[in-house]
Amino acid sequence: MKTDNERKQIIDAINVLLNQAYDSTLDEIFGLLKKIEDEEDEDDLKAYDEAKEDIRKNGIVSWEEVKKELSGMKKDVA
Repeated sequence: MKTDNERKQIIDAINVLLNQAYDSTLDEIFGLLKKIEDEEDEDDLKAYDEAKEDIRKNGIVSWEEVKKELSGMKKDVA
């Protein structure tokens, strides 16, 4: 994950290039960004559906159980 400063630098650099781009290039870039966003939305929905199905099949794990399991894993690693 990028820091806020890294993100700002990248966005600023992209803006410079976008302001220099032809209209047809802007249309292409917009289409690609929209496609990426749609694919990410689709992936999120798929993960959500898979998680719901897993809960249906295997039940729900309590937060206390998760914390116990995680603390046990930390001890094994250390």
